[in-house]
Amino acid sequence: MHKLLLNREIYTEVIESLVPQTRRFLWIVTADIKDMYVDINGTFAPFLQLLSDLVERGVAVRLVHAKEPGPRFREDFDKYPHLFSSELFERVLCPRVHTKAIIIDGAIAFLGSANLTGAGLGAKSPDKRNFEAGMLFDDREQINHLMTWVDSLYLGEFCATCKRREHCPDPIIDSI
Repeated sequence: MHKLLLNREIYTEVIESLVPQTRRFLWIVTADIKDMYVDINGTFAPFLQLLSDLVERGVAVRLVHAKEPGPRFREDFDKYPHLFSSELFERVLCPRVHTKAIIIDGAIAFLGSANLTGAGLGAKSPDKRNFEAGMLFDDREQINHLMTWVDSLYLGEFCATCKRREHCPDPIIDSI
């Protein structure tokens, strides 16, 4: 399956439908990260609540982002102790990240333009959201290739040769 998703379709198909069904692991790669609200059982709540619920269910969540999260995201983050106390929640920051990807259980992936923000992936109304596009796919070979690359990024394999190190506020690999 290769399916084009536009605008709010990204939210309804990926964030609202697929992400809550994650069983083993969820990897999210984004350039920008801000507070984002989603519908959880008829109530709009921070996306962090959904991530916390997944972690409580035993799902490993990996978040790779380029910027420090916005202040409201940081405030909300402190309300979900499972995210900062569980080994199942991992986060790294790399200022060179511009990719936007979501990988669910190694079985389905989304690649597109939308950041982890309310206007990008969140439940905003059509008149307030960004214009976004992306592809949802389940091709195992492509997903494995993407996962290998994300894993390399997450593990800091690019840090040794990075020429932007002076701009990195939180190096993945400290001593190079």
